[in-house]
Amino acid sequence: MSTEHNIKATSRNVEGKGASRRLRHAASIPAIVYGGKSAPQPIQLDHEKIWLAQQHEWFYSSILNLDIDGKTEQVLLRDMQRHPFKQIIMHLDFQRVDANQALRASVPLHFLNQDTSPAGKTAGVLVLHELNEVEVSCLPKDLPEFIEVDLSKLELGQIIHLSELKLPKGVEIPALKLGKEHDVAVVIAKHARVESEEETAAPEAAEVPAAKVAKKDEK
Repeated sequence: MSTEHNIKATSRNVEGKGASRRLRHAASIPAIVYGGKSAPQPIQLDHEKIWLAQQHEWFYSSILNLDIDGKTEQVLLRDMQRHPFKQIIMHLDFQRVDANQALRASVPLHFLNQDTSPAGKTAGVLVLHELNEVEVSCLPKDLPEFIEVDLSKLELGQIIHLSELKLPKGVEIPALKLGKEHDVAVVIAKHARVESEEETAAPEAAEVPAAKVAKKDEK
């Protein structure tokens, strides 16, 4: 079971761009809570506290206990709007979750023991992380903060696919129900020199037409 994460908020009655702008000037973040059987509710949060919270992985992938004026609702962060160049969070969207209804959420992957694996200890081998997160389906109580990918036995030439991930009890990957073509690679271990040869081949191919053009100009 995931660690509980509590976020405090207060309701707001005034909406619109002007009201949101005044909130930001007062170091608060305008936000909305939607979903479930209740109507959407505009709220506001302390910018400094949320700025610190959003630096942690759990803020994006965990069930949050959102305390609104003393009443707690379980929510997931669904959207965050940031200022294009200032360190300011402009707006947040939270979705209510039902304890008895399965949800979908993106969960980060944690890659373990890569350096001690056969591939990691071999010179000239690249270990590529093709995915850094995966969408899962489960009940809110079963939502993991992350999924571990043990690379301790990873060897050169090996590919770890989505279907090989060890999932916690009650957790599924919806994409795997769509067909074998959706069982994509998560990790690939291959020779680094393969990429080097491909990179050096491209400039040589580009030089051939240039040489031909030069000879035509001489004629």
